[in-house]
Amino acid sequence: MDIGVRAFMPASRSGVRDAAEMEKMVEQEISCRIIKLDIAEEDVVVDRRAVAEDEERMVKERRYSEIREGDVVRGEIRSLADYGAFVDLGGVDGLLHVGEISWSRVNKPADVLSVGQQVEAKVLKIDSDKHRISLSMKQLQPHPWESLSDKYKIGDRARGVVTRVMEFGAFVELEPGIEGLIHVSEMSWAKKVRIASDVVKPGEVVDAVILGINLPERRISLGLKQALGDPWKDAAQRFAPGTAVEGPVTSITNFGAFVQLVEGVEGMIHVSEISAEKRINHPRDVLKVGQVVRAQVLAIDKEKRQLRLSMKQLVPSSLDEYIAEHKEGDMVTGRVIEASTQEARVELGEGIRATCRVSGAVAPKQESQVTGGADLSALTSMLSARWKGGATSSRSQSDALASGQIRSFRITKLDPDAKQIAVEIG
Repeated sequence: MDIGVRAFMPASRSGVRDAAEMEKMVEQEISCRIIKLDIAEEDVVVDRRAVAEDEERMVKERRYSEIREGDVVRGEIRSLADYGAFVDLGGVDGLLHVGEISWSRVNKPADVLSVGQQVEAKVLKIDSDKHRISLSMKQLQPHPWESLSDKYKIGDRARGVVTRVMEFGAFVELEPGIEGLIHVSEMSWAKKVRIASDVVKPGEVVDAVILGINLPERRISLGLKQALGDPWKDAAQRFAPGTAVEGPVTSITNFGAFVQLVEGVEGMIHVSEISAEKRINHPRDVLKVGQVVRAQVLAIDKEKRQLRLSMKQLVPSSLDEYIAEHKEGDMVTGRVIEASTQEARVELGEGIRATCRVSGAVAPKQESQVTGGADLSALTSMLSARWKGGATSSRSQSDALASGQIRSFRITKLDPDAKQIAVEIG
């Protein structure tokens, strides 16, 4: 350096980064500060970097004093990081956080910004002590929630992109700045979803139904399964009592087994409805998960979303075969297994029971009063006949039917649906 005398400026105090830049300084006039002066040794050392730092500090102080919170400023992207971008505002840097770039979700600033790009932003906060300026680009755009009530209504179908997946649900972006949550309980009619990632993945486009809108808290509840349609909507027509159905066993409990009829609709077969031929202690004795079974619908409760099924109703039993082979009026033989004054139970075969209605006791006919002119021989004959027939010759039918008796009966009614047989004494 020629400052009137020969001086030396270390490279570390030149304010440049490499030797090539230092070569460009040759023959240039610069400002520097003397940091060492030894007259005896004729040794002078100067520092350009200190002067540049002082000038930069003054520019920053002046620029900080000019910027106010709420100002709209223009600047150039100086550098990018995962958490945001640093913007040169003319001597001072401002931080544009990744969450303040756009109302839509931005994973990395580099996805939407580049170094050297000119941007316009709003000053959110100034920390004078730490000399930090927080910026926002999205604040210069209208908030999408301000017009949400005009676009979305409860019950509307909406399409969006899955942005985040948590254990309890998935967030779906319907449009920039507007996200809704699909809770795990609203993802499937057919199965209980434990983790949302089992159903949806980030980046996946899904259709959903808007279940709720909370404008003050800026929350939208979405339903994935509702977009597929409620399978129980027409279940009462599709699975009316008496309908034969088929499906795989989805789960087994102590009291029965659950069978999937269609996606989202399951029916329960109670252990007592599995077989008519033998007693089943546990459903696992005859059924296993995944096994396809046929059953008949016994009852349906649409409100409770419950279906009762029966396997044994579709398997012809000995009673069904007996009813099919006989007709009303047929004479059959049976054994009385239980009798009362009003009704008797009759066994017509193994496992085949019938009901026999019996009338009240038949009163014996009263004899004519004996008058003085009665025929004594006729009276003697009548008394002898009553003695031979016994005093109970006119017993009631209920006395005539006793447990263990084998009698002839006439079939009076055959009901294949109710699986009932009625008879009378033949």
